Amino acid sequence: MSFDFAHWQARLDELSATYHVPGAALAVLTEGNVHELATGVLHRGTGVETTPGSVFLLGSIAKVYTATLVMRLADAGELDLDAPVVSVLPEFGTVDPEATGKITVRQLLSHTSGLTCDFNHDTGRGDDCLARYVEAARGVAMDCPPGIAVSYSSVGYAVLGRIIEVLTGQTWDQALKDRLLTPLGLTSTMTLPEEALSFRVAMSHLGEPGEYPDPAPAWDLMPRSAGPGGRVIASAGDIVRLARMHLDGGMAPDGTRLMSAAAVAAMRRREVDVPDKWTVSADGWGLGWSLYDWDGIPGFGHDGAAVGQYAYLRVVPGAGVAVALTTNGGGARQLYAALFRELLAELAGVRMPDPFEPAARPPAVDIAPFVGTYRREGVVITVTEQDGRPHLVYEFVDGMKDLSPPIEADLVPISETVFAGTGAGPAFSEGWMPVVFAGLRDGNDYCYIGMRAAPKVA
Repeated sequence: MSFDFAHWQARLDELSATYHVPGAALAVLTEGNVHELATGVLHRGTGVETTPGSVFLLGSIAKVYTATLVMRLADAGELDLDAPVVSVLPEFGTVDPEATGKITVRQLLSHTSGLTCDFNHDTGRGDDCLARYVEAARGVAMDCPPGIAVSYSSVGYAVLGRIIEVLTGQTWDQALKDRLLTPLGLTSTMTLPEEALSFRVAMSHLGEPGEYPDPAPAWDLMPRSAGPGGRVIASAGDIVRLARMHLDGGMAPDGTRLMSAAAVAAMRRREVDVPDKWTVSADGWGLGWSLYDWDGIPGFGHDGAAVGQYAYLRVVPGAGVAVALTTNGGGARQLYAALFRELLAELAGVRMPDPFEPAARPPAVDIAPFVGTYRREGVVITVTEQDGRPHLVYEFVDGMKDLSPPIEADLVPISETVFAGTGAGPAFSEGWMPVVFAGLRDGNDYCYIGMRAAPKVA
């Protein structure tokens, strides 16, 4: 089916306006061709127009770039995915010496290491920032023991970034450029803020749901050490060009083989199921990729969120289709859901899941077993019962305490262990925050929010 550019441009314009997204860029790979569209403005204060070549903060989609580079090193025989991290990085450590000796590179890639996510620690702008971050993270509490479950971990990806540095003798930024971006011709992709000055750059926007947001006080709040897990800056078109290399079995556009077909396949082989199947719509996790099962049609991709910017990538290998959306605020999640439902249905025959929301008549669930306090690095979650209804307070602490005011939400039952939190905001599943309670193999109880496992402490 030919790509109807005018139709999709009109839908991008219309849906962006409906959901109050200031600016967005869309790229679609179908039938071997990349189509790039844009709408709105990059900055509501200046009115600078969004163009297809505009670059956005990709948030956690950066993890796909880091994972791809790690797999290139493994492909070349320079790294054993199942070896303990300490065999490659002797300075690596955790608060649990036994866990330190067990955690493998594979577990870092698949978020099964037990390392936490939200350790916000600025180690400066120097080339030693990742080495210093990994050293500082040695004393940070783990979410859970390694190997027992998935718990989304940016700390794990910082460690992967440091492994890349040790094996290549380059900074993560330079290794990514030399070993992935340049061979793929991704000229609108970068990692450092000063490199983005040559491009039209999207400004972050923040505001209340249901209205256009205002420019954020700062464009980018992340330190340089967050790069491997959270800061790649790119155009939507460059995102799908990276995906095309994965669809082409590891081949670059000029015919150069960057990865073996086996390594490409390994990245999207399911390593672990996920208890929270709604925050990023994932059914499982591979080596870097989130994995989807759309009524028997497999897919892979990733979501990303920086402060005030949100990005989405979905790939349907059976149809040779990849779709990337970059946004700079507003109802980005709603825009993604509406637009991708239409695009993937037409181009790949995919029926995406219905929105995450409670039934008109929710089931009766006893909240008593889940009442208590859950804590992981940077976050305290308090579950109570108020006036007969379950209630949750999600509070940032430690190095995260100034990131946002506490989030309060009533919990509406979806099932015996899954609840929908009210008033969740644009980063979550179309307005409802998935809250999942799970008992893991270590015998402890956990609360999953944002794919992160917080153990019950009281």
